[in-house]
Amino acid sequence: MEKRILINIGRQFGAGGRGVAALLGERLGIPVYDNELIRKAAEESGFSPAFFKKSDERKRLFRFGSLFGLNRASSYAPSAIDGTELFKYQSQAIRDIAQQGSAIFLGRASDYVLRDMECLDVFICAPMEDRVKRVCERTGMEAAEAEKYIQRKEKNRRDYYNFFTLGNWGVASNYDLCLDSSLVGLEGCADLIIDFGRRAGLI
Repeated sequence: MEKRILINIGRQFGAGGRGVAALLGERLGIPVYDNELIRKAAEESGFSPAFFKKSDERKRLFRFGSLFGLNRASSYAPSAIDGTELFKYQSQAIRDIAQQGSAIFLGRASDYVLRDMECLDVFICAPMEDRVKRVCERTGMEAAEAEKYIQRKEKNRRDYYNFFTLGNWGVASNYDLCLDSSLVGLEGCADLIIDFGRRAGLI
């Protein structure tokens, strides 16, 4: 029976975690779940995928009108939904996928959601200047604007993770392996994760 491989990747915004996940997926032949996970959660819950995308990795109470019920019967349409319910749908989607076979999950507190399964938990970080440069190249923003954008996005991730897990996002002790992408690059991170995973018997 083929070994099931589950890799959870947490990442600082702009550190290249998405790129590392994509490389791992290509090399290991394992699907990567990010936006796909949002769509699956939306399908399972009946809410609009656009609503899930807008609300992704945030914990506050979300108000919605036109985004709600695009795929759901109009007989039931409350005006708001707590982020806890969104987290529940996404968590169930993560667990369903993990139970079916190998997968790489990007963010969404998947390390916590799958804490009772055998997983490789990784965190990708990088100095702010490197992350600013990457975001500027990707978006065309000026450096000062990019740094504020990174700080805002990262606060959302940290608040989301800490709120739902009662843990501390980005703390090394939460993960099996923490890597600075500015030192070894995205390819190097993928190499190190695979080597570490094989040594640990998780790949």
